[in-house]
Amino acid sequence: MSDYKRYFINDRIRAERLRVIGSKGENFGEMTRAEALDKARTLGLDLVEIGPKSVPPVAKLLDFKKFMYDERKKTSASKAHSKQSGLKEFKMGPNIGENDFNVRISRAREFLKDKDRVKFHVVFSGRQMAHTEIGWDKIKKVVAVLDDVGKEEAPPRMVGKIISVMILPR
Repeated sequence: MSDYKRYFINDRIRAERLRVIGSKGENFGEMTRAEALDKARTLGLDLVEIGPKSVPPVAKLLDFKKFMYDERKKTSASKAHSKQSGLKEFKMGPNIGENDFNVRISRAREFLKDKDRVKFHVVFSGRQMAHTEIGWDKIKKVVAVLDDVGKEEAPPRMVGKIISVMILPR
């Protein structure tokens, strides 16, 4: 880290007296800001304020670049271990075949067991709009079949040419 950057970090500290902690956790006690900066320069470290609201404020002597690297590493590790709860969507027509319907149901069951939300759409085209009751029956069947692993978030609704329902894992 260049000297310019190091002094910029160090000069952000405004308090006159500080409680100073070393890089390995050793306590240097209370000292003035100038003494703490001198100590940091002699050790080749940065003086970083870590507890600004305590009386007196707490500052730590550490290598700031290494500190920032460790923080980035911790956040990326925590992101890698967290699972995003996704939304899986299935589209089907009102005249879907029985086997195709069962395949979609079995896939939806797997997703619900993995704690993902599932959304089913019945899409109408052309003259199929004359018999929307077939689509409503399909949606009701989906909800009934998946009732053991999921529950519907809200009642199914029709928007334009699509009937949709969202199913949440139990």
